[in-house]
Amino acid sequence: MDPMKQMTTQGRQIEESSFTIIDQEVRDQIGGEHGYNAGEWDVVRRAIHTTGDFEFAKLFQFSEDAIASGIKALRNGCPIVSDVSMIVSGLSKARMGVFGNTAHCFVSDPEVIAQATALGNTRSIQAMHMARDKGLLDGGIIAVGNAPTALLEAMRMIRDGEIKPALIIGIPVGFVSAVESKDELHESKIVPYITSLGRKGGSTLIVSSIHSLLIQAAQ
Repeated sequence: MDPMKQMTTQGRQIEESSFTIIDQEVRDQIGGEHGYNAGEWDVVRRAIHTTGDFEFAKLFQFSEDAIASGIKALRNGCPIVSDVSMIVSGLSKARMGVFGNTAHCFVSDPEVIAQATALGNTRSIQAMHMARDKGLLDGGIIAVGNAPTALLEAMRMIRDGEIKPALIIGIPVGFVSAVESKDELHESKIVPYITSLGRKGGSTLIVSSIHSLLIQAAQ
């Protein structure tokens, strides 16, 4: 069984039918083509499939090299570092196993909690520091679906030359700094990125985006 495909015939048929419906509805809504290239559209279409929200066809933004950078990193067996454990739980171990990728989240690590408490900042910031210190961010994929502070800290570390990730997928959801952190990622041009502007976001979008990249990497 190909781990990149739905396990059952009916599951594959439902997924393919869903994608066909999404393609047609997006064309109908915008009166033409969506403007994404094939690799980008696979990410966006899976986001719509995951959420049922067609607004993502207008919100997703990609750096020019985002898809290629993500695929190359995954094929090289890169680690994936997330801001919340839900993302680690949602990622398919079978799909990651094709290239030997591993997923990590340190937000609940006792040392991270102790440092965040002592310093008065967020666990998400300290978790990114731990990932940096473990050497997981150079050449890795940073995946942020909930914590804007994790995304902002990752970009600070890039600017200061502390890390050099292959890709940031930054789609935090929320009302405090979520919009601003995504705008900064989109405007900074300091790292290959995938983001979705505005308040909407979340772990499910991160998972669907990484699954899209894994599937594309296997093609």
